[in-house]
Amino acid sequence: MAKKKIAVLTGGGDAPGLNAVIYTLTKTCILKYDYDLIGFKFGYRGLYTNDFMPLTLENTTGILHKGGSILYSSNKDNLFDYKVVENGVAVRKDVSHVAISNLKKDGVDVLAVLGGDGTLTSARDFSRLGLNVIGIPKTIDNDLLATDQTFGFDTAVNIVTEALGRLHTTAESHHRVIVVEVMGRNAGWIALYGGIAGSADIILIPEIPYTLDNIIQKIRERDARGKMFTIIVVSEGAKEEGGSVIVNKIVADSPDPVRLGGIANKLTYQLEERIGEEHEIRPVVLGHTQRGGETSPYDRILSARYGSYAAKLIHEGQYGQMVCLRGGKISAVSLEEVGGGQKLIQPETEELVQVARDLGISFGDRQVHRTK
Repeated sequence: MAKKKIAVLTGGGDAPGLNAVIYTLTKTCILKYDYDLIGFKFGYRGLYTNDFMPLTLENTTGILHKGGSILYSSNKDNLFDYKVVENGVAVRKDVSHVAISNLKKDGVDVLAVLGGDGTLTSARDFSRLGLNVIGIPKTIDNDLLATDQTFGFDTAVNIVTEALGRLHTTAESHHRVIVVEVMGRNAGWIALYGGIAGSADIILIPEIPYTLDNIIQKIRERDARGKMFTIIVVSEGAKEEGGSVIVNKIVADSPDPVRLGGIANKLTYQLEERIGEEHEIRPVVLGHTQRGGETSPYDRILSARYGSYAAKLIHEGQYGQMVCLRGGKISAVSLEEVGGGQKLIQPETEELVQVARDLGISFGDRQVHRTK
């Protein structure tokens, strides 16, 4: 029998742990199952242009700890709605048949897709067309349905936590209010976890609308207790009561065109108008530092578990599945259950929201505590 051939691609925004999955999947497929592997470059774009590289023990050695992706990535290439130029005019078309043709021409038996909601939605659609597809969940935002945690999230939280530790000393030295903007889109997981771990005083998340009055009340409560500085962590998708998210720009050729950003600057300006004579307020936008650098030990292990289990699913022929983490155990769920929504914080039931309130952390709502 001919060797089974596995193709791998990484789609969407980069996240720490992508290389760890590639590393583990490659080693397991070669050493345990004697499969051949190739990796398509720049996500689905590489699948369309048939741009790939072999994945071997030699060229994947030493990548377990590295962030980014040796296969590169793209968050603009939905092959079911892809921009092509015809007769000098840019149009959007379904070019999925080109990808399928390339896979057949390259002798690929199984496609392993590493990505978040958009990337895995396309994986589901390819599965519906009859391709043998395995999904592996990735996003620093931790907002993917059907899994307790995505790889990349823990590393992002570690980076936020370290940044808050550094900002505490300068904020205290100058009696400043520092507004720290973190990623997360419409989900507040990074802000919530990073804010608690980094000892923030106020955490603003998309799931709990805030008011400026409540933020100022918390700052003045701290002032009254001799704590003349305040650290505010704000998720990029946070919004005032009755307000809307701050949109940084629209990327017209992207499947997810709205790019959030700017809430830290807006909030800084608002606070300066209200309490500028009492405090200096400074914005800090962590941005893509949350995606970069070395992968955390937890994410390396989680990625290795995902990669190993993905190889098992491939060997057993369990296609149309996504590897997931549930109750601390690795298992699989149908790709049909993955897309179509986001995993958001439920403020009334999420344990860490109550933990934060118990610590005296304010969410900018009316439940303001006085113990921190």
